[in-house]
Amino acid sequence: MANPDLAKLEAIARDGRVQILRMLTHAGSGHPGGSLSVIDILTVLYFSRMKYDSKRPTWEDRDRFVLSKGHCVPAQYYCMARAGFFPESQLLTLRKLGSPLQGHPDRMALPGIEAATGSLGQGLSVSMGMALGLKLAGKGARVYCVMGDGETQEGQVWESLMSGPKLGAPDHHLDNLCVVLDYNGVQLDNFVKKILDIEPIVDKVKAFGWPVLDINGHDLAQIDKAFDQAEATKGAPTFIVAHTVKGKGVSFMENDPEWHGKAPKPNEAIEAIREVVGEPVPASVQPILDELKALEKK
Repeated sequence: MANPDLAKLEAIARDGRVQILRMLTHAGSGHPGGSLSVIDILTVLYFSRMKYDSKRPTWEDRDRFVLSKGHCVPAQYYCMARAGFFPESQLLTLRKLGSPLQGHPDRMALPGIEAATGSLGQGLSVSMGMALGLKLAGKGARVYCVMGDGETQEGQVWESLMSGPKLGAPDHHLDNLCVVLDYNGVQLDNFVKKILDIEPIVDKVKAFGWPVLDINGHDLAQIDKAFDQAEATKGAPTFIVAHTVKGKGVSFMENDPEWHGKAPKPNEAIEAIREVVGEPVPASVQPILDELKALEKK
């Protein structure tokens, strides 16, 4: 896409970080680290790349998005709300009983979610099936799949990676599929390299025939350019290794495995949001801080 409005995207991603922290604090559970690491990638996808109609979520020519690392869905919920799939006020129902905004994406509960995910390692297979289906149907839509680095330790991922460039060949190459690895280096219990190192990930994926791009997953211009390159690639799906920071934007959360799956308390969220937005706190954010102060007193 030519000349994306980077200042606008930066503002959206910053607001996304605020809303992720707010949502998780109200929910009292969830995954801040990976949600904050992936928000820049999702911001570019939802507000610069993907074709969709939020008022017609089943529009058949839409691009498809699969969040394979489903536990980081607060980032997707924020983007969907901002894009108009549902009211932003509904974000505070995250993880509440009866809410369509469950802790993992639920296709049956929320229009616009393409696949229920959460069982790690399955999103790539699902995305490949979607991409092949679109090819067979003669549709020009694209499929975007975002994976976590920890989930690449699952065997199903490697079966998919081995078959990706070959599936559908020779008439229906999956060059309508783009996979992004949110490579923040931290998983549930520890650092990825200490649990089961996936390096050299670029060489491994290339060995299966994928064109691989290696980028900074927080540089919005790099992310957008990589999607340009993926879209221009013919004959094979593209794999983007996006280097990110777990908990990006909040210094006491960054690169700390403890924040993989622990919601901040109200006072922690206030401190985190102040860091995200800087001083002085914008007038639009002050009511959120007041809201969290009130939550702390309950």
